[in-house]
Amino acid sequence: MTFDAIGIAGSALTVHRKWLDAISDNIANVNTASATDGDAFQERYVIARANTRDGGVNVAGTALGSAEGRLAYDPANPLADEDGLVRMPDIDLSAQMSNLIMAQRGYEANAAVVDRAKSTYEAALQIGRS
Repeated sequence: MTFDAIGIAGSALTVHRKWLDAISDNIANVNTASATDGDAFQERYVIARANTRDGGVNVAGTALGSAEGRLAYDPANPLADEDGLVRMPDIDLSAQMSNLIMAQRGYEANAAVVDRAKSTYEAALQIGRS
């Protein structure tokens, strides 16, 4: 049972780490401009799924947001077209920050589960030695 808890929480740690990576990438590129004839930076989403065989979760893949983005007036940008427009990603920074907090808290909770399961296993070993 203890090893199951460690495995399940460990799988969730991996999913939360991938989610944190995607959010960090989205936040880092929130102001990345592109030429109007190209695609905007596409927001990344992590797709998680339950692992029914072993328990826990795993990353099933990633999905990308819209490449259309939004047009912004920035005539000083070297990528601006003749009208002074650039293509910006359509990323909501406040939503990304909320997701960042949720992913961080999920990661911390699963790390605590691993730590407590480890402590339980060590206590059981001590009882066995006595």
